[in-house]
Amino acid sequence: MPALALGVDFGTSGVRLALVNRAGDTLHEQATPYPGPFEHPEAWRQGFLQLLLQVPLELKQQIRVLALAGTSGTLLLCREDGTLLSDGLDQALPYHQACAGQLPEVRRLLGGAGPHPAAQASGSLARALALLDRACELATPGPFLIRHQADWLMGWLLGCWHWGEEGNNLRLGWDLASQAWLGSLAQAPWSSALPQIVPSGSVLGPVAPEVAGDLGLSPECQVVAGTTDANAAVLAADPAPEEGITVLGSTLVLKQFVPEPIQGAGLSCHRVNGRWLVGGASNTGAALLSRYFNSTMLEELSRQMDPEVGTGLQLRPLLGRGERFPVEDPHLEPILEPRPVSDARFLQALLEGITTIEQQGWQRLLELGAPPIRRIITLGGGARNAQWRRLRQRVLGLPILNRPNLSAARGMALLAQGKMEAIMPKPAR
Repeated sequence: MPALALGVDFGTSGVRLALVNRAGDTLHEQATPYPGPFEHPEAWRQGFLQLLLQVPLELKQQIRVLALAGTSGTLLLCREDGTLLSDGLDQALPYHQACAGQLPEVRRLLGGAGPHPAAQASGSLARALALLDRACELATPGPFLIRHQADWLMGWLLGCWHWGEEGNNLRLGWDLASQAWLGSLAQAPWSSALPQIVPSGSVLGPVAPEVAGDLGLSPECQVVAGTTDANAAVLAADPAPEEGITVLGSTLVLKQFVPEPIQGAGLSCHRVNGRWLVGGASNTGAALLSRYFNSTMLEELSRQMDPEVGTGLQLRPLLGRGERFPVEDPHLEPILEPRPVSDARFLQALLEGITTIEQQGWQRLLELGAPPIRRIITLGGGARNAQWRRLRQRVLGLPILNRPNLSAARGMALLAQGKMEAIMPKPAR
């Protein structure tokens, strides 16, 4: 029977899966919204269950490896067996929520680690401390586990919540260079809540028998440690050295491969398949556009824009208070006024604001030592907007290649597919 690889991406608005064969061809891809609020972990699991039920049985039975991607920084507390808590602690803190009040304790724990992703108010460490403080206020008895979205879901598949993938845990304080937790994190009273870190691409074992039965998967199906959603999208695009990746999804994400690791405020530096991948994520993106326009309106209003002529408005279209990249400022306020009478003009002003943030992001990466990019590959839903591409080319001064169909789910499927030969070699002819 042919062997397939499954990739799953748990994004901001829903879950998407992709199936590829050994040649890397996509045989099936599908997405669905979460059946509940994004902050509810059970909605992630139920969305995946519903989606997998729609995969044709003859394909599902051929899945032999799978890998997951999740939103970088979305964090929750759970029990040692993965079960959720109560009294509001059954909800995750999303990736965009800054916890500025935790910064003094963050800095104490990190002991002057410098410009590390965990040293920011928007880092996972600040959110972890906020969750632990909340548990203390509610007198919720421990022990707890601190897990990111992808790691909690990976634990469910394995029936074991020990593991955490290194890329997902940089914002929690994992250091790639030393392969250890920064500062005094390993000595903190709650350090047993931290995951045991494994590299992206590690084969961790088979899907737990009960879960495999519920999902209709083969008991031989192996779980491969995935990565963050933005990294997964880069794997799908496979950029050349002088190409940058912009993900125009619910949030704006910039990524590029670099020869050596780079550090800076609001920056993340990952090691993906042996290469250094640097970038940052802003709190702007299509999630803000959806507050004002549905998909039909976006398509129609975009046709009414003149992308070659700017509006002259200078909006800062953040999802809420606080920014992560290109500046790390938990107090930065959105600027969404004045709103023009024309909806098309307002949409164009918002797209210009997002593009300005993108421009500042690429400039920030260049200032920190990243090589200049010569072309941008655009992924995500925003890559379907041809007028926005023309607007961005005018502002950024670079050629832009839109690839809306290269999903993070496909990137995870390709990562898992690359491990297939080690797990089950091709039969001899």
